[in-house]
Amino acid sequence: MNSQNKTPAMNQKIFDLGLPVEAVSAYLLCCSLADADTVISTKNLSEMWNSTRESLFEGLKDLETRDILRMIISDRAGNNVYKLSDLKNWKLL
Repeated sequence: MNSQNKTPAMNQKIFDLGLPVEAVSAYLLCCSLADADTVISTKNLSEMWNSTRESLFEGLKDLETRDILRMIISDRAGNNVYKLSDLKNWKLL
């Protein structure tokens, strides 16, 4: 695949939603992983996250609540894999 023709994952709308800093930061990291064709997982996010694991999970939960991020698989021990949702599926309110 030619990465020069790939649309970046990040949508500027994330900054207009009034989400907590942790959620926006988690979103940006998710987009970075997606743009690098890397699995969006708690393992990969944890390796990049520079705060507590709890704050990462709070940010991810906020993104899930707004349908910005969708968990696609979990081992129920906190090892989750996610997928970014299209803007049309986001809960903007």
